[in-house]
Amino acid sequence: MARFVRFSVVTLAVVVAALVGYGAMKNPEKGPLNVAARTGVPGQFVALSGGVTHYDISGPDTGRVVVLVHGFSVPSYIWDSTSTALSAAGYRVIRYDLFGRGWSDRPDAAYDGAMYDAQLDDLLDSLRITQPIDLVGLSFGGFVTSHYVAGHAARVRTLTMIDPASTARVLPDFLSWPVVGPWIWQSTQVPGMADGQATDFLHPEQFPTWADQYRPQMRYDGFGRALLRSAFTMSRTDFGALFAAAGKTGVPALLVWGKQDQTVPIALSEVARKNMPSIEFFAVDSAGHLPHMEQSALVHAKLQEFLRAHPRALP
Repeated sequence: MARFVRFSVVTLAVVVAALVGYGAMKNPEKGPLNVAARTGVPGQFVALSGGVTHYDISGPDTGRVVVLVHGFSVPSYIWDSTSTALSAAGYRVIRYDLFGRGWSDRPDAAYDGAMYDAQLDDLLDSLRITQPIDLVGLSFGGFVTSHYVAGHAARVRTLTMIDPASTARVLPDFLSWPVVGPWIWQSTQVPGMADGQATDFLHPEQFPTWADQYRPQMRYDGFGRALLRSAFTMSRTDFGALFAAAGKTGVPALLVWGKQDQTVPIALSEVARKNMPSIEFFAVDSAGHLPHMEQSALVHAKLQEFLRAHPRALP
């Protein structure tokens, strides 16, 4: 019996060691995101209540302020073309990395609506932005921005959502198990995320460096944890109720959607359109999940038309 117990203990130890080794091998995270790691990174940094946030501002100081919020995992460089177009048109454009992504901190936190509200509120306060902003959210950024509008309508002039996340995707129960769930996520899902971004495009061959742009943020501790907790936040979200709450504020809203989106199919646009009856809808042909990139001129012209149509904030 004692021999069997010893054998079982040794076998278990070997299995655990193998799993730990496999996880370490597959895990792309290799160290902390600190001052040294951020050396030479373009843009600016500010210490907010939730952690350091990486952001960029372009356009004239006196311009109307547009804030761009990126999606689930691709950070603020996803807005390069939009920032260029809007700043050239005279807008003051702010884009930033959500906590857990890009060059912003990866706090051990909930990654829920309250956290993202606080990050945006703190960022605006730190930049002394007192005028109502035009808020633009892409994909998961649609969750972030609509949640912010629902609770902070006085700070928002208009809301634009581009292919917003619109349905709660159920996650396997085992991902919520302590230790085991994060290990599975980190070992099986996170390593392939860079290459998986190509599916957001209708024509990924036109963006050959997209995966390589994504990989640097994966090197730093907390990236996978932030995405897993964000995924759980979305799995618990009633998007119909969320959009309805944003719609009830009366903030003018525009919904832009790529007709060939395979990430969040255009059929899901009905969730926002049903719950925000006054929302303006603009469908973009020959575009996947990122129409502002694949049909840049068309989308940016529409966005500027929408902004011009709403020169004043609600009283």
